Amino acid sequence: MESALSSEDFAKYPFLKQASKQIEELQFTIAGLSSEKPVFDRAQARVEKAISEVNIGKMDKDKKTEISSFAAALVLVIATKNSWIKKRFALAVAKSAHSEMLKEETSKEKIWAIAKDFNWDINDGKPLKDFRIGFNFYLKNAAHMHGYEWKLVNQIMDKGMVYLNKDKVVRLLQEEVKNRVEKRVNVSEIKNLPEEVTAIAEGLTKLAQEIMGQEIEEMPKVVVQEAFPPCINALYSDAAQAHHLSHIGRFTLTSFMVNIGMTPEGLNEMFKTFSDYNERLTRYQIEHIAGERGSGTKYTCPQCSVLQTHSVCKNRDDLCRGIYHPLQYYKRKQKTIPQAK
Repeated sequence: MESALSSEDFAKYPFLKQASKQIEELQFTIAGLSSEKPVFDRAQARVEKAISEVNIGKMDKDKKTEISSFAAALVLVIATKNSWIKKRFALAVAKSAHSEMLKEETSKEKIWAIAKDFNWDINDGKPLKDFRIGFNFYLKNAAHMHGYEWKLVNQIMDKGMVYLNKDKVVRLLQEEVKNRVEKRVNVSEIKNLPEEVTAIAEGLTKLAQEIMGQEIEEMPKVVVQEAFPPCINALYSDAAQAHHLSHIGRFTLTSFMVNIGMTPEGLNEMFKTFSDYNERLTRYQIEHIAGERGSGTKYTCPQCSVLQTHSVCKNRDDLCRGIYHPLQYYKRKQKTIPQAK
């Protein structure tokens, strides 16, 4: 197979290495960003849509504008210095790419070329499947997919290659895209940004705060265990049985409980069953997470992607799809429970 990517494809998949070369040829610069109004406007729209709807919005008809606006959007995201926005943007880019790749008109040749951009070992999988990919690439990207259909024992394997159809290859590529974009925006700051860029970044941060607030506020006034996400149920069960919890597991459970209305006293009682229970230290940690000590900041539990990384995400169910935070799951689930409304 030969690369089948065109300039139109680079506009759809601007995260590709080959697309980066086109951005260089277009002579995109941060200093001149605010003077390129179509590019600047589209970049802002990209990030706003990512924050509010986890997509990148409608593509610009001008391919050069679309490609350049991706680079400009990266600058805006970095300028926010907000890790939630960075992860949200990366996920939005990945999901949009997934939708494009999944379309019927997207040929196997294009999928192959995109996979090659990530240095995949990929070949034609006929007559068994659409593709066959290197075992290591499968493991790397399927690590957080817990469905029965993703278990390695359920795949066709031969000589270090895993045979997959287009839909699964595209889903694995979504993970590659997300990880690449996350790395690109993993920059602490860009110095000497134009004032217009800084102002837009501040506005994006406020929008993100509003979205996060909408998704975790209005919790039920009583703790509704039936609405716990699977990961919290697993942690809660372990805690009830005095099983050991990792540091992040204990933090996740504590911060989740605090945010849904459990009192520090109630949490302290729960942790008394732990073999390493220390009342003074436990009470201090709980009150610190609840914002009653130290800086006064009330902490929320980590988002799903972090929990997946630390193997705290367990027993995913159908509602978990499209959910990026345990509190978001809880809020949605409790609406389906009559006594919790």
